Amino acid sequence: MPKQVVPEGARRRRRPTRQGTVLSEELIVRTALRLLREHGGAGLTARRLGLALGADASTLYRYFTGMDDLTRAIGDELMGRALDGWTATGEWRADLRALGLAVHSSYLAHPQAAVLTASRVTGRPREIAVDETILGILRGTGLPDGTAVLIYHAFIDQSLAFAALDAGALALTDEARTGDEGVWATTYARLPAASHPHIAATARLLTDRMPHSAYPAVLEMLLEHTAAQVAGLNRSQH
Repeated sequence: MPKQVVPEGARRRRRPTRQGTVLSEELIVRTALRLLREHGGAGLTARRLGLALGADASTLYRYFTGMDDLTRAIGDELMGRALDGWTATGEWRADLRALGLAVHSSYLAHPQAAVLTASRVTGRPREIAVDETILGILRGTGLPDGTAVLIYHAFIDQSLAFAALDAGALALTDEARTGDEGVWATTYARLPAASHPHIAATARLLTDRMPHSAYPAVLEMLLEHTAAQVAGLNRSQH
């Protein structure tokens, strides 16, 4: 049975930790992000987190019901950082593009955390704020709610899916990542045209393109689809 989280007003420690800091949910999340960066997902434990904070591991349960609750808080933090660095212009296509790239970049800045959290739905305030913003942009185009929700679904899942995929590559060792990227030149580019005519014809392009994320290109495809939906709606109203 999960432990009961201490109410917000009772969470603050009366005394600083051994390191002279007063714990907060924000500090715990920031420390967890550092541990993930340094040790990977397997290195994020209550014991190691307590040591890093200069507090007993059980102190975590004054703020979170457990490590899974902390994981969702980490995901919420990454989502919130995307919104922190984004400014609305009032032009829906530019705003969606910038927000999608901001979400993708926020997760890639912490690849180990992204691998751990990109598939989670946190239900926390910062994630909710991002979702409200995306839906507001889409509904602001005049699209029917059903269409807006469908595009929202595609937009956020696409952003997080590529964040997880690209973060997975960044989370590899440099040697492993370089080896994977090199396969396009060492294997694909050497396939004979007689047996693999299409790969052989595009080998140079594949070698140049495949080590990079496809997210910006796929994002543009979704935006183009959305623009077509908006244009069709405008035509039907005139």
